[in-house]
Amino acid sequence: MTRPDSLPHSVIKAVLRATQSVATPFWLYETEPMRERVQQLEKFDVIRFAQKANSNIHVLSIFREMGVLVDAVSLGEIERALRAGYTPGTLDQEIVITADIIDESTLIRVIELGIPVNCGSLDMLMQLGQIANNHPVWLRLNPGFGHGHSHKTNTGGPFSKHGIWHENIADALRLVDKYGLNLIGLHMHIGSGADYTHLRQVCGSMLEAVKQLDRPISSISAGGGLPVPSRPGEPEIEIEEYYAAWNETRIEIERIIGDKICLEIEPGRFLTGNAGLLVAEIRAIKKIGDNYFVLLDTGFNELARPILYGSYHEIVFLKRSGVLVTGPLKSIAVAGPLCESGDVFTQNDGGIVRFRELPMPQVGDLAIIRDVGGYGATMSSNYNSRPLAPEILLDDGKLTIIRQRQSIEQLLDLEVRGKAF
Repeated sequence: MTRPDSLPHSVIKAVLRATQSVATPFWLYETEPMRERVQQLEKFDVIRFAQKANSNIHVLSIFREMGVLVDAVSLGEIERALRAGYTPGTLDQEIVITADIIDESTLIRVIELGIPVNCGSLDMLMQLGQIANNHPVWLRLNPGFGHGHSHKTNTGGPFSKHGIWHENIADALRLVDKYGLNLIGLHMHIGSGADYTHLRQVCGSMLEAVKQLDRPISSISAGGGLPVPSRPGEPEIEIEEYYAAWNETRIEIERIIGDKICLEIEPGRFLTGNAGLLVAEIRAIKKIGDNYFVLLDTGFNELARPILYGSYHEIVFLKRSGVLVTGPLKSIAVAGPLCESGDVFTQNDGGIVRFRELPMPQVGDLAIIRDVGGYGATMSSNYNSRPLAPEILLDDGKLTIIRQRQSIEQLLDLEVRGKAF
């Protein structure tokens, strides 16, 4: 799969059709890129979708139909997976929950449903073991180093809260034995990116961890963090090289254990990132010095990735007639309506506004923000009391609303004053 440098005509048509029925802003997801991504990973024994990237139950249902399993990180995500048709407590572990802590209500539900817990702390093992004998568990390990496209996406090393520290594996095993927990496998995820040197380090750390276990397991997880291209000409990750590194590790682990090992991968944004658009309307254009600010009716209350990570998202302008805006390039920053200086879609990590060379649109034109299918809608908020935007699915040429726009009334109804206590 390669990311098209320009929007396909079919997608432009779908955007225009959607605007005839749904007011901006809205999210639009294509199913075909999701299916292509799944096919890219078919060599792995298990593809387990990290649904925090895009947890709409209709998106989850699409993956379930393709045989993709699911990872949850909260009670809400467990209930979403159930609503999408996933079955808990099965031999192939259709649902696994990964966390560093587990609150009491989640703990009770997990035990009730027989959902394996990927434990990221010793306290989790203790709390689970105290009330659940022989419950299936994974150990999520922090190998002592990490990697990510931003320091905020680094999930390994001494500055990351995630995972059981590699020097505490023996302590984790003592708790597993003390409480009679059923250790299934090891999970290791150090952050996003495609640094193959780091990849080999992770594989080596997984191998060392297995040697410390001195007991059988049935599975290992390569974690996620597979990057997706967001700029024209940006290369795709070499899936063959990624798989080869982990498969070599799996083969060596099988030699040590003397039994077959299931190799899982846990992609999130990789499966959905390039499949999503955020469509907004241009409401104002300001000339500030020699630069221009193009202001949209959507902000970081919808798409938080630029303000969080300085992430790059290509932005194209579209006339209501269906013609892409062209013409002389101007120095333009694209921003939102929120009462925050950081409400800018074109910024670097650290909040530095970046002006891009873009053709000048007009008020009333559409702005299409690309590659937002992962960590877009799931990170949305009601900041400035703005209702959540609707989500639309484009599947085989058909458009379906898969999440209605939240109303202001629904937003305010939660604030009915309760009884004093």
